[in-house]
Amino acid sequence: MNLQPVPELQHRTVLLEEAVDALAIAGERANGIYLDGTFGRGGHSRAILSRLGPQGRLIAFDKDPLAIATAQKIDDARFEIVHDSFATMDEALAARGIAQVDGVLMDLGISSPQVDDAARGFSFRLDGPLDMRMDTTRGVSAAEWLATADEQQIAKVIRDYGEERFALQIAKKIVAGRAIEPISSTRQLAALVAQAVKTREKGKDPATRTFQAVRIFVNQELEELEVGLDKAFAQMAQHGRLVVISFHSLEDRIVKQFMASKAHAPQPDRRLPIRAVDLPQAPGRLLSRVMPSAEEVTANPRARSAVMRGLERVTPVSSTTTQGAPA
Repeated sequence: MNLQPVPELQHRTVLLEEAVDALAIAGERANGIYLDGTFGRGGHSRAILSRLGPQGRLIAFDKDPLAIATAQKIDDARFEIVHDSFATMDEALAARGIAQVDGVLMDLGISSPQVDDAARGFSFRLDGPLDMRMDTTRGVSAAEWLATADEQQIAKVIRDYGEERFALQIAKKIVAGRAIEPISSTRQLAALVAQAVKTREKGKDPATRTFQAVRIFVNQELEELEVGLDKAFAQMAQHGRLVVISFHSLEDRIVKQFMASKAHAPQPDRRLPIRAVDLPQAPGRLLSRVMPSAEEVTANPRARSAVMRGLERVTPVSSTTTQGAPA
């Protein structure tokens, strides 16, 4: 697919100042190494660069070719963009001789320009090709997957990733519909879902959960998130910060559980004679959860579901920890 930038599509970065504040880029840490796991349109990256010292460094990742094109316009020797998923950060850091980083920011989900560009196929409100890939240069599109997956596979994806109670009915409609004609556009898929979903909460389009589910599956978003969280914490220097903004319950659940696991030390048998000072210490400390203000939600309704969670590494990285392995 030959994508062209659409200048009029604007993106408001959610929790911009709050996320960058949570990275604690000040003092000696201003000359540290930071990762922006999802460059998007560069709001967080530019804010991080504004706080970095002259020796600081920012490496950003993104799968979207249009995001890469935007990033390449940043003229700053401290900045570098990598056209890949943040789940590959250990390989990217190893290739650059970097053993540890001081902060990682992940702004999950999709950006407004991606949603608002009909050619990307993310929106059920706009008619366009049923693509949904973050990286349009590789992988299988939504249309290609729906053309070959069986009814049970489709139902499982819609149920598991969309938390859709009508998943089986929707899958049946899709399979019946593709027998008549290929499902190649967003309008076709949205219409089939509407036929299968007879009731829906007020103000919510019947296709919302299905489009979310297919997008997450096609891009392997939850799998990449789990891998990325492990690798980010494994690369984190002492007092480094991991900050994640999520936009739906499946993402937030993974982030919450991961961070909680790092903020609690395994407890030995209470019957063992171990001094308090010798008890295992949790490697991480949870930061305060942050939600968008009422003012931000009013200015940018897409921020309403955002949740920001943070984790600080409080223990040194073990000398036995291998590059990219969970600590």
